[in-house]
Order: sequence, then structure tokens, then C-alpha cells
Amino acid sequence: MNPVSAFVLFAVVWAMVFFVVLPLRMTTQGEAGHVVPGTPSSAPADPQLRRKAKITTIWAVGIWAIIAGTILSEAISVRDLDWFNRMTPISAD
Repeated sequence: MNPVSAFVLFAVVWAMVFFVVLPLRMTTQGEAGHVVPGTPSSAPADPQLRRKAKITTIWAVGIWAIIAGTILSEAISVRDLDWFNRMTPISAD
């Protein structure tokens, strides 16, 4: 795996984890009792994006390490996922 592939994999994992972490412990403006005019009452009162980004980074590094380790060790290859036998057979050169 080259460095660009590793970075892209990390970016994808980070974004997926961020979307999972984003709604956790969210207090809406309606729940807080102070709705800013022009916004819906379901908008977050205090999104805490810096804290959630730190949590996301910690989790993403661990998940990325597991996925990258699996790819680098070749424990699972693309041929293992060829369920319909569409790939050409490995030549016996």
C-alpha cells in the first residue's frame, strides 16, 4: 500500500467515524430552550465539533490500523471477494 492509498483509506475511515460520532450527546436548541431566529429547533445548541473531531481521530486511527494491517498482511485479497468468478485465473508461470 503506497502512502496515497493509506491516506485515502484513513480519510474515508475518518469521515465514516465522524458521521457516527456527530449525533452523540447532541443537545438541540429546542431542548436547550433557546432557538436562534431563522434556525430550526432541531439544530444543535452546542455542536462541540473540536471534541468530536478528536474522538473521531482516536477511533479512526485504531480502525485504520486494523484495516491497513489486514491489507498489508494479505490475509484477505481481492480474489477472496470474487464470488462470481469474474477474475482471470492466476497464471502458473
